[in-house]
Amino acid sequence: MALHLIKLAVGVDDLPHMKKLQAARRKQRRQSPRSPHWVYTRNTPRRSEELLDGGSLYWVVRGVIRCRQELVGFEEDIDDEDGKKYCKIKVKRTLIQTAPRACKAFQGWRYLEPERAPPDLSQGDTADMPAEMAAELKRLGLL
Repeated sequence: MALHLIKLAVGVDDLPHMKKLQAARRKQRRQSPRSPHWVYTRNTPRRSEELLDGGSLYWVVRGVIRCRQELVGFEEDIDDEDGKKYCKIKVKRTLIQTAPRACKAFQGWRYLEPERAPPDLSQGDTADMPAEMAAELKRLGLL
């Protein structure tokens, strides 16, 4: 069974804003059109084999898990300026919306067990209502 990661999307307002920011970052880094998106973090996950066996990176946007991106790989590197190690988490570019689920703030990333991961949002679930309304109803336990 696949293991997942969860990470805060700091400074992101909603999913369209996240798509726009990620596209701008890829352009700034001069990534090729087919390359995966990179997410930088300080520590490399030790359970990478489990993560790469179908795992995803779940994004918390404004206190709510909103979407995920499938994990592709990890790459360690060293910053030229300060000599510190960091990790590039490589994910597919596609943002897959999930059922909104409240999540408290934390630093860095955390492992997310499959049974705790929210399901993908399918057409007809809450896709026809505003994301904020769906999140509030979910928070209240009505969805």
